[in-house]
Amino acid sequence: MDASTRKQPITDLVNRQSHSALLLGMVPFPVRQAGEPAARRFVEFFTANIRNPNTRQAYARAVSHFFAWCEARSIALHEVEPMLVAAYIEQHPGSAPSKKQGLAAIRMLFDWLVVGQVLPMNPASSVRGPKHVTKRGKTSVLEADQARQLLDSFDTRSIAGLRDRALIGVMVYSFARVSAVVGMNVGDYFQNGKRWWFRFHEKGGKVHEVPAHTKAQEYLDAYLTAAKIGDQTHTPLFRAITRHRTIGSTRPHRTDVLQMIKRRVKAAGLPASTCCHTFRATGITVFLQNGGTVEKAQQIAGHESPRTTKLYDRTNEAITIGEVDRIII
Repeated sequence: MDASTRKQPITDLVNRQSHSALLLGMVPFPVRQAGEPAARRFVEFFTANIRNPNTRQAYARAVSHFFAWCEARSIALHEVEPMLVAAYIEQHPGSAPSKKQGLAAIRMLFDWLVVGQVLPMNPASSVRGPKHVTKRGKTSVLEADQARQLLDSFDTRSIAGLRDRALIGVMVYSFARVSAVVGMNVGDYFQNGKRWWFRFHEKGGKVHEVPAHTKAQEYLDAYLTAAKIGDQTHTPLFRAITRHRTIGSTRPHRTDVLQMIKRRVKAAGLPASTCCHTFRATGITVFLQNGGTVEKAQQIAGHESPRTTKLYDRTNEAITIGEVDRIII
């Protein structure tokens, strides 16, 4: 960084990172009040330290709420103490997971400020968040016949129908996250021996490869043939549909995919609670119902822990009338 860059105001530095600027908005007043080094270090925490855009957005929102709370009480950056952080977490209106995420964001930011010699200690390091143990996920799950009903409902005479069926098919049959599917290039659908495979770029820069299910392969081949992009290996696999109902050149955002799913499930007469994660949970549940093991489901889904995979397992959720009738009094 040259001398002229070092003299630029903090807003100019943020504006050079346009996406980050949208997420950050402006540096909170308690941080600006602490001086240029603190403000610069604050911006660097998001633009240089956090690479995942979803994490960056969530953490930016969490620390913004915290510093707004501090500003309302005239608490300067150097005046933040463990009991103040604890008081903020205590009055936080969100759920236990939201409080835990907020505390994690605050703790990581202050760690970054300490390492940058802005503060002598991290006031959040000793603060404990609320206990929260989840043994069952809340994501809605479709029955196998409902998933089949949805996949059969697409109008395959249109490029939009072929794209949407292929996109949902990849999520169902490979347990993939929507962000990983949307982030695929054409070359991430590749042949290895006699089988076709999917390559997903997951959180944290991890690359995860999964054999393509025959149905997912069928849907994707039909889409690629109609879109005529099979040889464009370094371009987006799933693309936005233009207003002229033709295939575009840019990736759809995951929120666009969610809106598409909401429209599709409504038209198919399926539960309105269906979302992007529904297909990940549905695939895992059906896999386990048909004799698959949690260990193999974990491998396909790319989970670090089998406990995470079990959150998507709904095979034992139903309590039958027969079980209730065992209560003989």
